[in-house]
Amino acid sequence: MAEEYLHTEFKKFKFRELKVYASTEWLADNKKKYRQVFDRYETTYVYAELSFYNKLFDVEDWEVEVELKCYSMKKSQKLLCSLPFRRKVSKYDHIMYIREGWGNKNEGAFWKKGTYYWEAWIEGEKVATKYFYVEDAGQEMLPGENPYLEVQSLKLYEGPYDDVIEDERIYFKTFSSEETRYIYVEISLRNLHTARSWHCELFTKFYNDARELKGQVVRLQRIDKRDEFIRITAGWGSNVKGSWRKDRYTAEIVFMDKLLAVVPFEVADEFEEGISGVLLPNRQAPVVLSPDESFNQTFDEVMVKLDALIGLDAIKTQVLDHAKYIQFLQLRKEKGFREKEEINVHSVFIGNPGTGKTTVAKMMGLLYKKMGLLTKGHVHEVDRVDLVGEYIGQTAPKVKEAIEKARGGVLFIDEAYALARSNDDSKDFGREVIEILVKEMSNGPGDLAVIVAGYPKEMKHFLDSNPGLKSRFKLYFEFSDYLPQELSQIADFACREKGVVLTGDAKKKIDEIIINAFRKRDRSFGNARFVYDLIEKSKVNLGLRIMSEDDPKSLDKERLSLIRLGDVEKIDVEAKPELPNIPVDEPLLKESLDQLYRLIGMENIKAQISELVRLVRFYRETNRDVLNSFFLHTVFIGNPGTGKTTVARILTQIYKALGVLERGHMVETDRQGLVAGHVGQTAIKTAERIDESMGGVLFIDEAYSLTQRAGSGGDFGDEAIQTLLKRMEDHRGRFFVFVAGYPDNMEAFLKANPGLNSRFDKILKFEDYTPKELNRIALQMLAEENVVPSPEAEDHIKEYLAFLHDYRDKYFGNARTVRNIVNEAIKNHNLRLAALSPEERAHTPANLLTIEDVQTFKTDKSSFVFNKQSIGFRRPAGE
Repeated sequence: MAEEYLHTEFKKFKFRELKVYASTEWLADNKKKYRQVFDRYETTYVYAELSFYNKLFDVEDWEVEVELKCYSMKKSQKLLCSLPFRRKVSKYDHIMYIREGWGNKNEGAFWKKGTYYWEAWIEGEKVATKYFYVEDAGQEMLPGENPYLEVQSLKLYEGPYDDVIEDERIYFKTFSSEETRYIYVEISLRNLHTARSWHCELFTKFYNDARELKGQVVRLQRIDKRDEFIRITAGWGSNVKGSWRKDRYTAEIVFMDKLLAVVPFEVADEFEEGISGVLLPNRQAPVVLSPDESFNQTFDEVMVKLDALIGLDAIKTQVLDHAKYIQFLQLRKEKGFREKEEINVHSVFIGNPGTGKTTVAKMMGLLYKKMGLLTKGHVHEVDRVDLVGEYIGQTAPKVKEAIEKARGGVLFIDEAYALARSNDDSKDFGREVIEILVKEMSNGPGDLAVIVAGYPKEMKHFLDSNPGLKSRFKLYFEFSDYLPQELSQIADFACREKGVVLTGDAKKKIDEIIINAFRKRDRSFGNARFVYDLIEKSKVNLGLRIMSEDDPKSLDKERLSLIRLGDVEKIDVEAKPELPNIPVDEPLLKESLDQLYRLIGMENIKAQISELVRLVRFYRETNRDVLNSFFLHTVFIGNPGTGKTTVARILTQIYKALGVLERGHMVETDRQGLVAGHVGQTAIKTAERIDESMGGVLFIDEAYSLTQRAGSGGDFGDEAIQTLLKRMEDHRGRFFVFVAGYPDNMEAFLKANPGLNSRFDKILKFEDYTPKELNRIALQMLAEENVVPSPEAEDHIKEYLAFLHDYRDKYFGNARTVRNIVNEAIKNHNLRLAALSPEERAHTPANLLTIEDVQTFKTDKSSFVFNKQSIGFRRPAGE
């Protein structure tokens, strides 16, 4: 051993483990409370614990170089800290522990919601990476409260190492000591944090009666915001029977260092079926928890519950008729009739948000179960993000997984039209989803109802996107917006659910707000969601009023639940922030207009901009708001070098000077700055550019490239356009979009999407410069370089520019071509001077451009790099 460790390649360590924790509390055996998920409001420092084996144990002391790095994964990888240090490793330590942390001593001050990871380096070698997650439920976790989840049911069953499928599980209160292998806990939780997706880390700990830890299972699972319920199983034991001794045990469920529930059970001689009582922290006696009891309802009870829903009269009638027809078909089958087609349970739900589509889908799942068409009747809700993969080959597994999760119930696809974003994009990954769904609905194993939902126009496009898709859906349910009187009833129902009561005046005010909102509604109107939000805001105002009183604890229940008129009046349904009063910046306006007027040519554009300046001054003189009042999304059309970008920059400065824009800056980008390579990332990337340009101008050069690849697979230019259109509509007047490109391409760009043409208020057309204007530009550029052409040189440049103008095509560079010519002439001028001796150079004007410097510019077509093809017939050889 002594000879081995002296070898230069000998490693003195062997990596053991990298763990994460936040609590500095010590546990037995030199351990900490290791976790990977932390609540933002409880977290101060997050620590990394690096451990490795000392291979020079009992030989000699040595020093080790260690570096711990912590990274944030928000948007992109970002280094938060790098902690390098040297530590002495004692020969008496078989295992070496190194613990370091990062953060702030104040809870919630440093760590924000996101994904992070620690990276460990030993002697310059990266040995481990450990991820952890910080979650934010929007409020602190008060004692006895949990804003993330709620225990619904805990049940115990026995099985092998690889678990038991749900349909084959038998639940026990007592287990046989001789026959038991693994004891599993089936955990059902309700997701309370539905504002965003989050990570759930559950610890299931098995203790014997002496409170000795028999085993622990940790489950880390990402919870989607649409998941109403969370189901997790955790088991401990052995595949060898008899590993459980006769005793009393408990299985304890821990979440974020807080005890959720305890399930007591016993291991004895024989199995005893049943569901054990569960001990909850806030309950004195055990309670039996079981899943949603709605699954135990009869067919008639489900129909009564459906009929009790507010409004939806047409939907109720249609569902009832549908159910009766299915019963009729089942009766015929019992009597020996044979139907050519199977009973179709796939449906299309058409309607705006908050009109009850998800609620009805759940009831239809229960109805189908009671009628024997589905085995479970549950609803699995998904959208495009849940179904479409990021890379080729990832979509099919995601779709099949969603189908299997929904098997036995309803696969509810919200905003299904997003799966068919463009008729031209035949290779879009969303179309792969549609093809798999059509196949499943056509000849799959069954036991599945597919319900697709969305807006009317978009759903028609979705159903037309695949020839076989429309034929698979026989049932169409149109969910109309709730009427004001129905929304008023929903408000009463929401009050009962939230434990509040409206005074007469408060109720009148709520109804008044509902009617006004109903009259102004568009297809994004929230319906029931809007009403629920009203009651929630009223309840918040009630709470703020109560807590401002001297002794709120002395108030009775009636005072604590009564919403008054003032609580409702404080709700600002259409909150409009106060706008800054920005006066005209006269010096900046004069400077910008001077720059514009100094530009050669483009007289029509100068006239349009001058008209705008006069209009804004008129608004000012008549005391009308200017900021956010003008909607000046603009299209810049012209060939290369016609001044589009230059005018865009000047125009942005003019808007800033006039106070039309709050900040008046310009963010320049192109396709590469907006479009990403993976599903979902383009919308984020585009939104970031828009956020940067808020209060100013977003200038998109060569904007047509966003649509030119629409027929190629995996292109996301259309996603960028959709994001852009929505933000242009939602934030009208708060920022302007300038798009620039060549005439033919920009015409195709504006026609590629129906919403594009209507969003742009102005079109500025940049004509090619005339020969005279090109010559003026050349003389201006030479003057800027302090170079004066001789009369012969000036005439030659003028003649050459006229020649280029006569033979120009759509790729003619205009001012860019002039810039290249001037640069070439100046280079020739400098080379001529460089060839002279110092004595000759002393007698030669240094700034005079001569005919010799411009003679390389030939006025014949043979100098063209590419000869243009003419239209006609090729002359036969020999003629």
